[in-house]
Amino acid sequence: MDARSHEPKPDSSPDFLPSGAQLAPAWRGERGEPSLSNVFGSVRTARQGSFWRKLLAFLGPGYLVAVGYMDPGNWATSLAGGSKFGYALVTVALLSNVMAIILQSLCTRLGVGAGRDLAQACRDSLPRYAAIPLWLSAEVAITATDLAEVIGTAIGLNLLFHIPLGIGVIITAADVLLILALQAFGFRWIEAFVVAMLGVIAACFAVQIALADPDWGAVLRGLAPSRDLFANREMLYLALGILGATVMPHNLYLHSGLVQTRGYGDTEQEKREAISLATIDSSIALCFAFVINASILILAAATFHRTGQTDVAELGHAHSFLAPLLGSTLAPTLFAIALLCCGLNSAITATLSGQIVMEGFLNWRIAPWLRRLVTRMIAIIPAVVVTVWVGEKATGQLLILSQVVLSLQLPFAMVPLVVFTASKAKMGPYVAPRWLTMLAVVTATLIIALNAKLVWNYLSG
Repeated sequence: MDARSHEPKPDSSPDFLPSGAQLAPAWRGERGEPSLSNVFGSVRTARQGSFWRKLLAFLGPGYLVAVGYMDPGNWATSLAGGSKFGYALVTVALLSNVMAIILQSLCTRLGVGAGRDLAQACRDSLPRYAAIPLWLSAEVAITATDLAEVIGTAIGLNLLFHIPLGIGVIITAADVLLILALQAFGFRWIEAFVVAMLGVIAACFAVQIALADPDWGAVLRGLAPSRDLFANREMLYLALGILGATVMPHNLYLHSGLVQTRGYGDTEQEKREAISLATIDSSIALCFAFVINASILILAAATFHRTGQTDVAELGHAHSFLAPLLGSTLAPTLFAIALLCCGLNSAITATLSGQIVMEGFLNWRIAPWLRRLVTRMIAIIPAVVVTVWVGEKATGQLLILSQVVLSLQLPFAMVPLVVFTASKAKMGPYVAPRWLTMLAVVTATLIIALNAKLVWNYLSG
């Protein structure tokens, strides 16, 4: 049961605010029913005991968030970057991961401290003419994410079971049954499934990296930024794709909602502890995501770039090239298994983030399966058209394009998050410390500058 009281209080706080909590004057009206209300505060936390026992109760949401940082769209951009530029873009993966840790820490602060996910915060703070465009932007980001998952999962099915891509794309609509089955057992089962799939992905890449035997000295040198990142338009395009695939807009909405699945209590001390533990959870998970992202880049650099194949962006082509390059038929099978696991995991997080965005911005609740089918149908249509009319060769470009779209959408979620968590009026005692806000501002400025550079490159021909 939820450790946070839902009973009305004499101070007229909304039912779903923690006991004794007051509405910050900067918020407009009551928050109302929380997003994902069926699992709100449903995971028990340890009030007593060791630090590790308390942390264990908070482990989980960070790994669901980390899924978004290693989805099939990330694979396409990382494969293209590694094959084209070797280890040079490892620094982009590292920088993106640092940015992700900073931004996701603000999400935990908003979700626990303000008792609102990012979508609710936008609805309760911004005028309608500003909130609606932000909602539409979030829906575009989720659709772009789902498009990558549809194509990635279909390719995984094709590589493992030789199912035609067009049919595989349609089969992906059935993943809603998996989500509904897991939700019936409780939210911890969803988290356990995701962590198990992440373990399979890590094991698959560990074997492939061992077979590839990369130049670790070059990998370390790749951690340092290069001036070519700004001078080379193609490198910048792929860097933005990696950035869009790593720091994902829908994850900011997702995380600020998922932290509220914990029953962390009502007092200031309990909420501060919850913020710290949830931040540790997400930071550990994102470091794990960086290892996977870097592994994809390193694998592409150590196999394709080293042998002169600098234009590998298609997941199917990468799969077929691995066996002759690594001298093992096991490598392509592991690649396909990891890709399919990524697609299944991403389907779960896309569904949850879609619910949070719709319920938070519009306060409109529909059945999760219906929300999932609507989102998936929007993604399936362009995927089927591209697969049938253009063929498999275009799926890689479509995946990379989806990640650049995500990068362009990111400021519309990132800027409100930074502004809200820096506001003493909105956050009260849980306002972000000044140093964290400054880091977030630098992160936002850098991402916006990179996006502006990309747009200028296109406008200038």
